[in-house]
Formats: sequence, structure tokens, C-alpha cells
Amino acid sequence: MELALNSWLSLTFKALALGVEAQSVMAMRVMRLAAGGARAHSEARRMVAEKVAAAAEMQAAATAAIMMGRKDHVVAGKALRAVGKRVRANRRRLLRR
Repeated sequence: MELALNSWLSLTFKALALGVEAQSVMAMRVMRLAAGGARAHSEARRMVAEKVAAAAEMQAAATAAIMMGRKDHVVAGKALRAVGKRVRANRRRLLRR
């Protein structure tokens, strides 16, 4: 029981960190959209396309983990990692410009 609790607690902190990082990405995107112009239009299109791709990647990661008989916290972690990879890539990209 203790190991399972620690696993979920660890996952909770990872989700919290991802939420903070995602919030910074949203703030940078809002600033880009508010500036208008071609970059804003491009960013808006990119956001929509990335949401669909990220959801598909997350679902594939979770489905594969379920099919392999992984525990619930492992499945959730795989899905979180798939989304986190996208969030970190967006943050790096938006910070460069």
C-alpha cells in the first residue's frame, strides 16, 4: 500500500510541475496571439494541430501501457510523460523567439 501511495504522490507532483510549465506556455502563447500578425496566425494554427497530435500520442501511450498490464499509476505516468514532452518542446520554442 505504501509503495502505491508513494507512486501516486510522485505522479501528483509531476502533474503539478507540468501544470505550472503548461501555464507558462499558455501565457507566452497569449502574448504572441495578442501581438497579432502572421506569427499569431501561425501560432493559432499550430496550437490546434498540436492538441490533436498530443491527445493521440497520450492515448497511444496509455493504451500500450494498459495492454501490457501496467498498474494504473504507471499508465497515468506514461500519458503524463507524452503530454509533458510536448509542453517542454513548446516552452523551449516560445522562449527562443
